[in-house]
Amino acid sequence: MSAVEHTHGPDCGCPDCGDPRSMDFLDKYLTVWIFGAMAVGVGLGFLAPSVTEPIQDLHLVEIGLIAMMYPPLAKADYSRLRAVFSNYRVLSLSLIQNWLIGPTLMFGLAVIFFSGLVPGLPARPEYFLGLVFIGMARCIAMVLVWNELAEGSTEYVTGLVAFNSLFQILTYGVYVWFFGLFLPPLLGMDALVAGISTFDVTPGQVFWAIAIFLGIPFAGGFVTRFIGTRAKSETWYEERVIPKIDPLTLVALLFTVVVMFATQGENIVAAPADVLLIAIPLTIYFVVMFLVSFGMGKGIGADYSTTTAIGFTAASNNFELAIAVAIAVFGVGSGVAFATVVGPLIEVPVLLALVNVALYFQRKLDWGTASTASERPTTSDD
Repeated sequence: MSAVEHTHGPDCGCPDCGDPRSMDFLDKYLTVWIFGAMAVGVGLGFLAPSVTEPIQDLHLVEIGLIAMMYPPLAKADYSRLRAVFSNYRVLSLSLIQNWLIGPTLMFGLAVIFFSGLVPGLPARPEYFLGLVFIGMARCIAMVLVWNELAEGSTEYVTGLVAFNSLFQILTYGVYVWFFGLFLPPLLGMDALVAGISTFDVTPGQVFWAIAIFLGIPFAGGFVTRFIGTRAKSETWYEERVIPKIDPLTLVALLFTVVVMFATQGENIVAAPADVLLIAIPLTIYFVVMFLVSFGMGKGIGADYSTTTAIGFTAASNNFELAIAVAIAVFGVGSGVAFATVVGPLIEVPVLLALVNVALYFQRKLDWGTASTASERPTTSDD
């Protein structure tokens, strides 16, 4: 069964609940594993800085991200995507959250903390632009993991990610230019812009990042499900294949966290105050975006699984794209690249905590059978 129809538990007898993610031990200590992986990665990068080169040469971060996204995409029922896209309320809400509220909120936080307009906070042009790079990049990767852990709708999150990916190809460069270079002078921040080197984000850079981080696991998941269900049956696929590939998500997540933080371990240890300074606006952003988006989803009458997909899609960011573009344009040692790497350092524990918040809302809020039926992608009326 998918998370749309069923809430897993330790005493459940369904096949999906037999995977390690559902066991009490891993559920209970998941936060420990995440923080442990972060500590190992930072320690490895600090003690052995040369490890960065083989990680980059072997593309271990990219491999980990692709492996991490493959199981959720293999679990998605793609026959339901047409109904997902026909739900204009959800798509319109996602468009507003991701491409109006999110970028504006991140820009506002970047102005408060790094523009130099606030007494006691000096201007940090590169950190300002790093936050802009993160805020304009809507998530296409780890949102699948957070949604999976929070028992959100795989179908809806897949549809929303696909929608945002296409929109991102067309608009990312424009958004970075508008919020990073065009808007600040209009608000009297000419000196801030003067401290930022000229840059150019091409649609090609965005396209290839999305093709790698979303296209490969999407194609793999789609082909796996298509072949499995056609060769046997939907029931066989759900009961035999999914429980075997499901644990890969968290294994790949921990691996990705280790290698990603290892590449910046030396910088993180050398500048802990800067890490904390960047962490404050990012934490505010993730929490506010999730709560506002979750509330908006509940407000339009969406069921829990759909609301969760909406909330995490809006709250997460595509730090892979932000890091890739920052390094390509400014170099791996730049302040812009450093700020983008701090993004996942903060996003991982904060979004993991928000998974627990979502599950709390699932238990405590009244979701109503009528609204549930009206929002599920299996409903023909959609």
